[in-house]
Amino acid sequence: MEEDIKQAQVEESTKEEKSESAGSNGSQNDIKSMMSKLEEMLDEYMIKKAPFAILTGGKEFIVSVSPYLIVIFAIMALPIIFAAIGLSAVMAPFAMMGGYPLGHGWGFGAIISSLFAIATVIIELVAVPGLFKRTRNAWRLVFYASVISLIGNVLVFNIIGGIIGAIIGWYILFQVKELYKN
Repeated sequence: MEEDIKQAQVEESTKEEKSESAGSNGSQNDIKSMMSKLEEMLDEYMIKKAPFAILTGGKEFIVSVSPYLIVIFAIMALPIIFAAIGLSAVMAPFAMMGGYPLGHGWGFGAIISSLFAIATVIIELVAVPGLFKRTRNAWRLVFYASVISLIGNVLVFNIIGGIIGAIIGWYILFQVKELYKN
């Protein structure tokens, strides 16, 4: 009888693990599906229906310079991000106690913005070796970084700036997409 109970518990835990892994795979597949749909839609509007295209020489210049620019801007951004995190930690109590004049902008929104900026910089830096080799996976990482940046901007209510930045970045990114091969 005890063996039957143990066997039933083992089977139950196995079923739970399978359902949990299926759930996480399902959510990963949903995210991949959404990203591929977004990429297809942006392909349509940023390449096929774009009012003008960047010339081939311009595309080649952008592709050859972009890895260096990512490294330079990442180096420049890290001290600013770390300072923002430090100021957020120091100013957050004032934002809660004193409200607008004492701590406005240094509370929860600044921390969220800093975390999304760090994630974006890390993903872009991971993409740099592939950008030098012009691989499609590296291009896709830069695309994911731009989506994460947009999400971060929306979460801190910088909606207009986030959308304008995303549209400009996606236009350039999708115009040079053809130069990145698998």
